Amino acid sequence: MTDTTNAAPAAPVISRTHVAWRGARAFDAGPEGRTHRIDADAKDAPGPVEALLGAIATCSAVDIIDIIEKRKTPVAKLEVNVAGERRGDFPRRVQRLDVEYRVDGTGIERVHAERAIALSFEKYCSVACSLAPDIIVEARLTLNGEEFPAVRQRIWTPARA
Repeated sequence: MTDTTNAAPAAPVISRTHVAWRGARAFDAGPEGRTHRIDADAKDAPGPVEALLGAIATCSAVDIIDIIEKRKTPVAKLEVNVAGERRGDFPRRVQRLDVEYRVDGTGIERVHAERAIALSFEKYCSVACSLAPDIIVEARLTLNGEEFPAVRQRIWTPARA
């Protein structure tokens, strides 16, 4: 393990995107040449909150795949379902996330899959770690068809850094 006690802080990573209005409540978002549609009415494309849920799902999923793969038990299939509960009044912000990870792969142990999920939310998923600290996140694992109870996740906050 490397001693980082006296190490200089890492330089910030800058991510950029561009949004162009396409009429009505539709937008093309993303870097040039890699855009996707976001529909503020959520009729013809994902809405902004659905895009956020998708970003959390994909960001955490790639962490989980990478962490489990390091144990020499690669993921054969992974699907994520996310439900976000929002306030009824404005601002209609997300206040709770229920995330289901459906993971399949030979030799993957429950303890390692659940630890990978926890590490994603506590340390690695930049999207989830950007959420407000009062948002409740519960993650449920289904491993090779076997369902396990939901576990409340701790989200990284600057106080825990």
